[in-house]
Amino acid sequence: MRAVVLSLIVLATPAAQDRPLPDQNAFAAQVKRHLATDEERQSGYTFIEKRIEQKLDASGRSKDRSVKVYEVYPGLPGEERYRRLIEENGRPVPAGDLAKRDRSRQKEVEDYARKLSIASERTKTTREQDKARREYSAAVDDIFHVYDIRMLRRESLDGHDTIVATLTPIPGVKPLTDDGKIMRHFKARAWISEADYELVRVEIEAIDDLSFGLGLLARVHKGTVATYQRRMVNDEVWLPAEVTWTASARVMLFRQLRLRGVSEFSNYRKFTVDTSTIYTAPRP
Repeated sequence: MRAVVLSLIVLATPAAQDRPLPDQNAFAAQVKRHLATDEERQSGYTFIEKRIEQKLDASGRSKDRSVKVYEVYPGLPGEERYRRLIEENGRPVPAGDLAKRDRSRQKEVEDYARKLSIASERTKTTREQDKARREYSAAVDDIFHVYDIRMLRRESLDGHDTIVATLTPIPGVKPLTDDGKIMRHFKARAWISEADYELVRVEIEAIDDLSFGLGLLARVHKGTVATYQRRMVNDEVWLPAEVTWTASARVMLFRQLRLRGVSEFSNYRKFTVDTSTIYTAPRP
């Protein structure tokens, strides 16, 4: 999934229309400078994430639906963000269950703080973070290696002037990273803010079938489409607003399911020390 999002983020290299479009090489260089993972961007915020997942029948109709609402907090270094489930299928999580999970999370934070008091652990954590940054940088470089990126035109999107770009895998090019190997299976279209070189929206489409876990765990079929949308928060930073996806998966290696999901992000608040230790619902 990270490789797909990376592909989306870098669709930032446009084409031509009424007034001349920006120079492609200069624009692409600026976009590349502004690239950052959403994990990095969201690390300064708490927010609400609503996840809707549907199981589909053979005709694409929904036959089962799950809705979960999370409060999301920055994770510990090297971890994914901490998602605190507060509502499931319209029912609030009981206060006792929340308190139990909060105590468990508090213990994890305290254990981590004690671990970091040991110099060797601090060094190990730093090495792991440096490695993750190098891998991300290499994957970004691979985007410009794997894809033919073309500028198309300008469009207004949510009140912002954007450059529309396409990203198409170059036949015969050998990816340099594992993420690049996944990118080859997708083409995309992106809308990039012309004023600040940030991704506003992207649509990706699988151009062939892609299997995970040797095809035993999940498969993305040719023609599958995913969308990714950001919005400006507090007039200072672009953050995720909505992600949609479809896929298929196997259960117990035999029964196949078709799945569709939507993640909606809202109520962004600046992260503070208090919110890392005291879990309360973000204010609207």
